[in-house]
Amino acid sequence: MKNKLILMLGIIIMISLLPAQEIKKGNLMGRVIDAETSYPLSNVTVIVRELEKGVYTNEKGQYKIMNLPVGNYTVAFQIIGTQPQLKADIIIRSNRTTFVNGELKRTAIQIEGIKVKTDYFAETEEQTTSVVSFSNEEIRRAPGSAGDVSRIMMSLPSVAKVNDQSNNLIVRGGNPMENSFYIDNIEIPNINHFPHQGSSGGPIGILNVDFIQDVTFNTGGFSAIYGDKLSSIMEINFRDGNPNEFDGQIDFNFAGFGGIFEGPISKKSSAMLAVKRSYLKYIIDAVDVGTSIAPEYGDIQGKFTYEFNPYHKLSMLAIFADDHNTPDQENAVENYMSHYGNQDLYQGTYGLNWRAVWNESAFSNTSFSITSSQYDEDFYETFKEPTGDTDIKNRTNELELKFRNVNFKRFSEKLSADFGIDIKHLKHDYDNYLAETTNILGDTIPELIMKDKIRAEKLGGFISINYVPFPRFSTTLGLRADYFSLNDNVTISPRFSFKYKINESTSLNGSMGVFYQNLPLLLLSQNEENKDLKDPYSKHYIIGFEHLLSEDTRLVIEAYQKDYNNFPVDPDQPGFFVIDDNFFNYYESLQDNGQALSRGVEVILQKKLAKRIYGLASATYFRSRYKSYDGIWRNRSYDNQFIVSIEGGYKPTAGLEMSLRWIYAGGVPYTPIDVEQSILNHQGVLDENNINAERYPDYHSLNVRMDKRFFFSKTNLVIYASVWNAYAQKNVAEYYWNDTDQTIDEVYQWTFLPIVGVEYEF
Repeated sequence: MKNKLILMLGIIIMISLLPAQEIKKGNLMGRVIDAETSYPLSNVTVIVRELEKGVYTNEKGQYKIMNLPVGNYTVAFQIIGTQPQLKADIIIRSNRTTFVNGELKRTAIQIEGIKVKTDYFAETEEQTTSVVSFSNEEIRRAPGSAGDVSRIMMSLPSVAKVNDQSNNLIVRGGNPMENSFYIDNIEIPNINHFPHQGSSGGPIGILNVDFIQDVTFNTGGFSAIYGDKLSSIMEINFRDGNPNEFDGQIDFNFAGFGGIFEGPISKKSSAMLAVKRSYLKYIIDAVDVGTSIAPEYGDIQGKFTYEFNPYHKLSMLAIFADDHNTPDQENAVENYMSHYGNQDLYQGTYGLNWRAVWNESAFSNTSFSITSSQYDEDFYETFKEPTGDTDIKNRTNELELKFRNVNFKRFSEKLSADFGIDIKHLKHDYDNYLAETTNILGDTIPELIMKDKIRAEKLGGFISINYVPFPRFSTTLGLRADYFSLNDNVTISPRFSFKYKINESTSLNGSMGVFYQNLPLLLLSQNEENKDLKDPYSKHYIIGFEHLLSEDTRLVIEAYQKDYNNFPVDPDQPGFFVIDDNFFNYYESLQDNGQALSRGVEVILQKKLAKRIYGLASATYFRSRYKSYDGIWRNRSYDNQFIVSIEGGYKPTAGLEMSLRWIYAGGVPYTPIDVEQSILNHQGVLDENNINAERYPDYHSLNVRMDKRFFFSKTNLVIYASVWNAYAQKNVAEYYWNDTDQTIDEVYQWTFLPIVGVEYEF
């Protein structure tokens, strides 16, 4: 390991010493719109701060600044009557056009004693608490993320730290199934390769980071325009393809080898296409990362945009991924896997979105999409003599047709509203089998033959009213109603939030509301009685304090509580929490009186890259507990208790950047293994009297990264070196029963993982 560390440090030093290139030129273009209505804004001043060079937008809201020296810039957008906007970390590249759009919020209501202050942090009345945004560049360069949009969220205090091998977003004491993702108004259930069925996580992301314009992560108290999720919403905006010229890029990184191609299709249309294929097995063969399993995966994604005029735009989105894994019994034994076999997964989302700006005070987004998922899996128990019979067979085909319409109307400077509908048609076919086995308590579980064809509809309607009763005080009152035809459940979700502006730099924010979510169909389909279970719901209570220390630095402190009800519980395993387990387990009879409670305090200090330094430091203390069938309150499986995170970087020149991320988190709870019963059963059996009573050792890890940019006359090159878990900390992933040695052994998370990546633009 020492030699590997020396090698990686050598590569990083060599990258930093590579000579800078002669000064080249690039272009900056974009459009400025009203942040609420998307109406194009003319006569907006657009200034490149470092060069004091600027232009005005035209009648279509468009601007262009040509022949800028390559480098890193801050762009300012401002016009009288709006909140000025700053966008940092804008990279101008040689012989390329960088597109940066501005969104300005009206501030016609003057607040006595408060001046309009320029800063890098966008404000909205619709989401006053628990929201963090990241730009494309912040996601691309984040150490330890490998361009995975989910992994960058691991630096936030709202997200639990459990296992490096998964990018599960476990938000404020919740569960990986409690999250939803939207790309350009199109909902995507899972944005990961090897998706966890019925949930939202996986080991590595699908989305190409170079497609992403920005990401907004809502970790609680979100607007009524979003439903069917208990914990979080991630909004992802894809940029449009270059409408003026053809560009290409070749990538070689941790996620795989691939390329991006974009350019104009006609005078009014443009397109982007990205393809990627993994090469992870070669990394695993060369470096000891704690596993010898070499999965294969790939994806294709694209976006086509047709702009009828500045007010009406049609975009088409397509994302497809295929994943394959074939661990044999020997590999399963070496990697402490309970099962081995064959796994072929296919998933795709295809959709259209029409953005219509009706006038200066109204707009709508309307999308229609299709999501399909196919699971073809056969697994066998690792520590059992092969018989040729499948222990687990999963033949699942899921198809969802979705229609979504979101509208905004501004009635006056004090009153506006968001309203719309969601319609989904579900078509899920299951042909699954689970052989007779013993569960984690050593009890015999009969075989499960699951053949079901579900046809169901989900209908949702929502309205969210934004009202400013006093100059310093703004409120949002929302109401959402949802219907699920499978069990005729009707739910009503009221929500409320407020922002009180104490002065030009400080505000007090709060929100509360009710959030419902349907249970995964994989769980409901195991027997007819499950389909009658109530929908779980959570109540969010959030109070926050936000202070702008400078235009590029802010401090946020939030306290929250989440009360959960109607969770499924299993009388046969009265102390365990079903929703935190594997949904493919066989539950003969479930009840819906489970409860959970999560509360905590979070602190975030965030600095944008206004000059050479950027960073995000955060800390949280929280507790997450549940009450199952036996009525006893216990720790939930993702209860870290505390998390401290420091992430940041230094950019001494336009072509060189160094960054790091360090995380320290409390160990999550686990149920100890009953040695005596495990010996008798020849498999791991948990101690039912001490469910989640023990904790794994605390987690800590350091990720470092260095980027070097080269600007040539007509092309650009980025070379980066990164090390995950740079000091090779042995973080325990789990304890397992080694029946061969009749002992309890450890499985570790990723240890020392070096990564080198190349991005070549032409």
